[in-house]
Amino acid sequence: MLFSVLVLTGLMASTAMAASLTYVYKPDNVVENPPLVVVIHSCQSSAQSYFQNSAIPWRQGSDKKGYITVWPSSPNSGTCWDVSSKQSLSHLGGGDSQAIANMILYAISEYKVDPERVYVTGGSSGAMMSNVLAATYPELIKAVSLYSGVAAGCFVSSSGGVDQWNNSCSGGQSQATPEKWKQVVLDMYPGYDGPRPKMQIWHGSADGTLAPQNYQEEIKQWTAVFNVSQEPTESVQNSPKQGYTTNNFGDSVQGIYAQGVGHSVPSNLTASEIWFGL
Repeated sequence: MLFSVLVLTGLMASTAMAASLTYVYKPDNVVENPPLVVVIHSCQSSAQSYFQNSAIPWRQGSDKKGYITVWPSSPNSGTCWDVSSKQSLSHLGGGDSQAIANMILYAISEYKVDPERVYVTGGSSGAMMSNVLAATYPELIKAVSLYSGVAAGCFVSSSGGVDQWNNSCSGGQSQATPEKWKQVVLDMYPGYDGPRPKMQIWHGSADGTLAPQNYQEEIKQWTAVFNVSQEPTESVQNSPKQGYTTNNFGDSVQGIYAQGVGHSVPSNLTASEIWFGL
């Protein structure tokens, strides 16, 4: 059963309200205290079109295993997510990240979702937002599996603009030390010292939209956040499929690099579900 829900979130220091439409898919065989997967669409898409896209496999996973999926829809022109403004890059700052966080809280309350089993996935702009959510609302999320994104905060707008494109970041020129990338994450939620979602990061070597260097910057960022080495503890060739290399950096960070694959890496339901423990 597919439900549409209008979720309202207040903008920071303002009485104005920003409305985001989200779709909730509750399968007929939903399990008791179900897990939740938030599926975040790419640019030039929407909750409804992403849900109906046969290449996005999360409805099938939901039907098979009985978990609930939430499909947020970007309110921005061009339908990219706002991963550039101060509002969206701050905990409780308003903007798109808080709107999605509110959707998670609504699903926990309304559909009796297990709050310890909330997962986030997305492609391209949705992958960027997945990284931002991991930084701004880590207390709500257990694990993330993102496809072809950039490091959290990489798309920041110097003017504070909402949903702004960042050529330096997209082109792979926004590079920093692991400690600097870690600080970007810490600054999005000052004072937070609780658990953080484990991160699975996919990227293609032939990505012409978000340069492959962004994969390296993401690995730098999250290995630093988890205080583990940038050198993988395990590297598996041709996994989970031919031409892909899976690098494990301890238990909380996994990088999957797809040789010859462009933008964006196709969703792999099996590997993402395994990462989530579904």
